[in-house]
Amino acid sequence: MDKIVIEGGTPLSGQISISGAKNSALKLMVACLLTDAPFELTNMPNLRDTRFLGQLLENFGVQVNDGVGRLSLHAKNLTSTTAPYDLVRKMRASFNVLGPLLARTHKAKVSLPGGCAIGARPVDLHLSALKSMGANIELDEGYVIASAKGGLRGAEITFPFISVGATEHAMLAAVLAKGETVLNNAAREPEIVDLANCLNAMGANISGAGRSEVIIEGVEKLGGTSYAVVPDRIEAGTYALATATVGGAVRLLNVRSDHLGSLWPLIAQAGAKVTMDENSVLVERHGTPILPVDVETQAYPGFPTDLQAQFMAMMCLADGVSIIRENIFENRFMHCPELSRMGANITVSGREAIIRGVPTLKGAQVMATDLRASASLVAAGMAAEDITEVGRVYHLDRGFEQIEVKLGNCGARIKRVSE
Repeated sequence: MDKIVIEGGTPLSGQISISGAKNSALKLMVACLLTDAPFELTNMPNLRDTRFLGQLLENFGVQVNDGVGRLSLHAKNLTSTTAPYDLVRKMRASFNVLGPLLARTHKAKVSLPGGCAIGARPVDLHLSALKSMGANIELDEGYVIASAKGGLRGAEITFPFISVGATEHAMLAAVLAKGETVLNNAAREPEIVDLANCLNAMGANISGAGRSEVIIEGVEKLGGTSYAVVPDRIEAGTYALATATVGGAVRLLNVRSDHLGSLWPLIAQAGAKVTMDENSVLVERHGTPILPVDVETQAYPGFPTDLQAQFMAMMCLADGVSIIRENIFENRFMHCPELSRMGANITVSGREAIIRGVPTLKGAQVMATDLRASASLVAAGMAAEDITEVGRVYHLDRGFEQIEVKLGNCGARIKRVSE
């Protein structure tokens, strides 16, 4: 098993090109199941999660051809509609094959999902949406067995709370349903818009993506397309926060800065300088202290839960006290004990963490507990004195493409070591 070894104390300097968005790419890959035509994704990240999903798609008979930054998928003939536990358990997003399989073949058997242990994240909203569209759903020994005799039907669906996964899943199913589907209280994330744009390029009829009401007019058939995955706003935010934490100057390339409108003012408030142009962002902090900033996670366009751990790593070195409130997932402070091992002063009470900044962090052996938490430990390690070893970095590989290479090119003393 690999680990990341970091010798801290070196400011960052250089540029980092942001990859395609993991959270978008996974749902776009699943869209190939909706058509028998060739389907291609460009600006495609090469991640542990995308490789896992590729294996699952091959299980259905999809032809998968992976190139550098490019992925070709062809679901001409589906040889199976069963997603076994051994494949689905590795990644939660794989559960979203259920809707497309049901929409195209009118049947599916999909294991209940796995993924990061950051909260319950039940699939009730997903199943309720499919039931509203006429699906018959049964649960049997950890599997969802679904059928829709004659196909899915359009419906009006109101989500009791905002859910990105349920919004995406309902969209993927509704594009081939008979009639109109209306999603109320839909998630508004850029990844929702990206999925809608891709599906529309395939011949779907979706309007309102990015707003709280999304309308899908079902069509009989979708075609193929070649589509570029949107840049990863979470990767961009992670490197921006790492630069502000460690110090130095890093220009982020291939960035949609408008997708991180909630982050840039907070970084500036913390004492770093942010300069934006059309498709890049320069983040700088040269010797000025990090200032404490309170933040709470919210659904988009609020501050993303996927950047909470990285923001906390910065606040560990702030000159004062900050409070972070986690409103999205109930168990997303698992990085706190690991940061404390490095000398951070963090007190967790329910959904709030109180961070009392310390002058320095000390290198230590720490363990990645989930994808985004692992990135916070890397940033803390780069800012700390001495050596930090981050274990269980397979979490990192789920969502960050060659993180040690990208940071190493900016002067970080960081390497991957096989244990």
